[in-house]
Amino acid sequence: MSKCENEATVAHLTLIKIDILTLFPEIALAPLSESIIKRAQVAGIVEIQAHKLRDWATDKHHKTDDTLCGGGPGMLLKPEPLFAAIEALRGPDTLVVLMTPQGKVFKQAIARELSQQSHLLFVCGHYEGVDHRVIEQLVDLELSIGDYVLTNGAIAAAVVSDAIIRLLPGALGDDQSSVEESFSQQNLLEAPAYTKPAEFRGLAVPDVLLSGNHKNIAAWQKEQAVARTRKNRPDLLE
Repeated sequence: MSKCENEATVAHLTLIKIDILTLFPEIALAPLSESIIKRAQVAGIVEIQAHKLRDWATDKHHKTDDTLCGGGPGMLLKPEPLFAAIEALRGPDTLVVLMTPQGKVFKQAIARELSQQSHLLFVCGHYEGVDHRVIEQLVDLELSIGDYVLTNGAIAAAVVSDAIIRLLPGALGDDQSSVEESFSQQNLLEAPAYTKPAEFRGLAVPDVLLSGNHKNIAAWQKEQAVARTRKNRPDLLE
């Protein structure tokens, strides 16, 4: 196969393109450069690029932040480089997602929705966040990975990207894997799982899992999933 034919095949396979706009591209790409996500990129299922926000700063110091209007601690990402970068990177089908603690809480259902997009542009907040004019004019979705604060949004963008990519057809060795796991059934965690040996240090695998009776196994897994959810995440059952 020629280089051109190979590139055409990869382009045909690509299901989603992900761009990450951040002050720290290396942080965003590091967890997306190994294992399943790396293989998905090699297979052409996903294309991932990270872009340094400073490349769109026009002053001699490539400054991307400034103090808050009205006072207050910390620094805020300036609108000029963000507007320039987002306008340069987005296309007609791009969904612009801002990673921010003030965003909608990320869940598996959102991962599934985002996996249907053709192009995602993640904008990574830093310091005290971004100038709100960026949100008002350019951002389609504000997203948070939980009720806590990280040093920067590049880590959060990598988390969300991982959750999305593993849902793409062909990304996992067995596409059924993404169906039979926590949150695949709404409001339920995954049931306990076991592997060989059947007994280890006096701890035995439940007999039902060794019975070969798939109906009984499914019933046991449902019961255990409910019990585990009630113990670890009772809020999901409310």
